[in-house]
Amino acid sequence: MPETKNPAEPMWGIMWALLHISIHMKTIQMTIDERLLKLVDKLSRARKTTRSAFIRDALEAEIRRQKTREEEARHIEGYARKPVAAGEFDVWLDEQDWGAA
Repeated sequence: MPETKNPAEPMWGIMWALLHISIHMKTIQMTIDERLLKLVDKLSRARKTTRSAFIRDALEAEIRRQKTREEEARHIEGYARKPVAAGEFDVWLDEQDWGAA
């Protein structure tokens, strides 16, 4: 016998989303130029998402890129303070596999 759908299920999804937003999200106001807003709206529609979700994703992506830049800067500073010694990594040369050349 086919499973009948509970008509309340979609409502629970909506209620859960609203609860999540009210607990974990903060509403902010921001100023954005019209050209950029049009691009955000165009991309949001293409990705079938909301303007807010698109902007949140963009902000999170930029924060990840910034963390990567900071980590790379720390690596550069570390190697500048303590450069690799000649032969320091030779033990690993036989372990490398660059695939068929």
